[in-house]
Amino acid sequence: MPIEIQNVPKRHALAPAKQRILDTADRLFYDEGIRAVGVDRLISESSVTKATFYKHYGSKDRLIVEYVLYRHLQSTEQITQLARELDDPADLLNELVHQQIAFIGSTGFRGCPFINAAIEFTEAGHPVRRAVHQHREWFHGLLESLLRETGHPMPGDAADDLMVARDGAMTGGYAGDSIAATSALQRAIDRVISHIEEPIAA
Repeated sequence: MPIEIQNVPKRHALAPAKQRILDTADRLFYDEGIRAVGVDRLISESSVTKATFYKHYGSKDRLIVEYVLYRHLQSTEQITQLARELDDPADLLNELVHQQIAFIGSTGFRGCPFINAAIEFTEAGHPVRRAVHQHREWFHGLLESLLRETGHPMPGDAADDLMVARDGAMTGGYAGDSIAATSALQRAIDRVISHIEEPIAA
C-alpha cells in the first residue's frame, strides 16, 4: 500500500502573469539571493508591467513569503509522488536521502533554499522565518512519522539527527566538499536505519 503523506498543501491555479512572476522569483531568489534581486529585475524577467506585479503581490516582501511557500509546495509534491511509488517507510527514507544527495551534486546547487532564506531575515518572527519554520516542522514530522512506522525505538531523536545531518550536508555541500558532505549524509541515514527493529517472524 502506498505511504500516505500528511498535511500536503494543495496547488492552486494562478493567473499566468502571477505564476510567471512566482517562477521568476523561484529561479532568481535561489540562484542569486533574495535581497540581491530587485523588483525591477523581477518585473523585467517576468515580462510583466509594474502595475501587474503590484496587483498580484503588492510588495516584494509578500512575494518572498510566497516564494518560500512555493518551495514548500514543490517539496511536498515531490515527496508525495515518491510515496505513491513505495510501500516501505524505510525505502522512502532512503530515497529522500538519495534525492538530497542528487540535489547537492546538481549543477547550480546553492545550498538549502529554506536555510538561505532564513539567513537573509534575522528577525525570528518575520513572515519569511515563519514560512521556513513551517516547512522544517513539516519535514521533521514526516521523518519522525516514517521512523515510527519502521519501528525505530526513538523516532523523534532519529528525526533530529537526520535533520542536522541534512542541514550540514546541504551547507557543506555548497560551501565545501560536496562528495564528503553527501557521504556523511549517507552514513547518517545508514546509522539511523541500523537501529530499526527487525519485525518478529510469525
